[in-house]
Amino acid sequence: MSSEYPSEQDLEQIRKWRAFERGECEALLAFVHDLWWHPEYFERDGDEYRISTAGWSGNEDLIGALGDNFIFWSRCWQSHRRGGHYVFVLPKQKDAP
Repeated sequence: MSSEYPSEQDLEQIRKWRAFERGECEALLAFVHDLWWHPEYFERDGDEYRISTAGWSGNEDLIGALGDNFIFWSRCWQSHRRGGHYVFVLPKQKDAP
């Protein structure tokens, strides 16, 4: 659990993270989890992540940085609802040629 506000460098890294493949999306979410205040609000169930900001502005900034990462957001965002609750789903693994 991080008790520190995410740095601008962390947020910029999230915004620019390469997230085309499943493993890249998974690694990005693991990076965000390490920065998340109250990780009990960051749950994984298989390919699905249920994340709540718990009203903390640092967590909201992390979600904002994820939203600024167009590739990640378009590949993984599933839904969100009022109160800072988000659902992300990892993309399916590509079959090897």
